[in-house]
Amino acid sequence: MKEIRWLGSSLNDLRAMPEEVRGDFGHGLCLAQGGEHPLGAKVLSGYGSGVVELIERHDGDTYRAVYTVRYRDVLYVLHCFQKKSPRGSELPKLDRITIESRLKDARKDAEGK
Repeated sequence: MKEIRWLGSSLNDLRAMPEEVRGDFGHGLCLAQGGEHPLGAKVLSGYGSGVVELIERHDGDTYRAVYTVRYRDVLYVLHCFQKKSPRGSELPKLDRITIESRLKDARKDAEGK
């Protein structure tokens, strides 16, 4: 099992989501910790391999949890958020910036810097 590390506000953001969404994301992250690919998880385009998103819909809203499995012993949860973009599957700019920043933080942490 990989250790899980929550970057930035990702854990608090997950805790603020509806209970059903939290449970589904928790289950998916647990599977990913064990090296499995959760049902419905997909590689997040534009970030290279190893950056994955879970998507849940609840009461007409869409929620996402983004994590990386690029590092051997640690699964980093980069961002948990409610998607509010009116343009289909496109990520809002602020969410993209958050993911990119936390991906850099994960790399630094994994390298021990």
